[in-house]
Amino acid sequence: MPEGPSIVIMREQTAGFIGKTIVRASGNTNGVDMAALPGQPVLDLRSWGKHFLIRLPELALRIHLLMFGSYRINERKDAQPRLSLEFDDGEELNFYTCSIKTIDADLDSQYDWRGDIMSDQWSAPAALKKLRAAPDTLVCDALLDQTIFAGVGNIIKNEVLFRIRVHPLSNVGALPAAKLRELVAQARAYSFDFLEWKKAFVLKQHWLAHTKRVCPRCDLPFHKGHLGKTQRRSFFCPNCQKQYPAAPLPAEKPVRPVRSGSKARSQRTPPPS
Repeated sequence: MPEGPSIVIMREQTAGFIGKTIVRASGNTNGVDMAALPGQPVLDLRSWGKHFLIRLPELALRIHLLMFGSYRINERKDAQPRLSLEFDDGEELNFYTCSIKTIDADLDSQYDWRGDIMSDQWSAPAALKKLRAAPDTLVCDALLDQTIFAGVGNIIKNEVLFRIRVHPLSNVGALPAAKLRELVAQARAYSFDFLEWKKAFVLKQHWLAHTKRVCPRCDLPFHKGHLGKTQRRSFFCPNCQKQYPAAPLPAEKPVRPVRSGSKARSQRTPPPS
């Protein structure tokens, strides 16, 4: 699933469509009245988290690329688009395998830009306040909560937790205050690292945890699991990523009484000599 930085790249690549007028709209989506689009100029292109937003005078189009969505500028795939927009200068913008809905044109009334990890209006204090209000939430779920970290996806989640040395099954409320602030700061910092590396086509070369098998710090095998309520894949090192609070130790097995003659006594089996 494309994460926030990838949607920022889409927004930048399509910026040239601002000011152009739609002359034809087609596609197999049921979420858009195609007849309402021709004649409308593109007033703005924005992104919020994983949402790409096309603002028109009378409405806005919200596009979510889901797991396998894609887009093409001035070219088409060998597949029917969910939405195809043709413009007055002959250019076109096509979207595939995605969710498209019509929403109100007043985007500011629907989106809190302070929650977008990539936005200039991002607010770390607001994110901290939301986290402190959910102390029992696992950090692996909190980072994927789009009401707190809009734009953070599974790659960013795994890399941030490895970067700050926190186990994904830690409780938000158990993190020390400094570690909680570090979580928020690195969620944004890594997102912009992601953006820079993706633009340079070297993103995967910088992964330290996501999909990896061996911890680069400890040279020990990574653990992998579908964790938390989200059940998204987590890759982590239990040796250098601390769990808050610490996981309980396994219960010790009860000692069985051993009879010797007429006396019963409890003893552990002696280790082999």
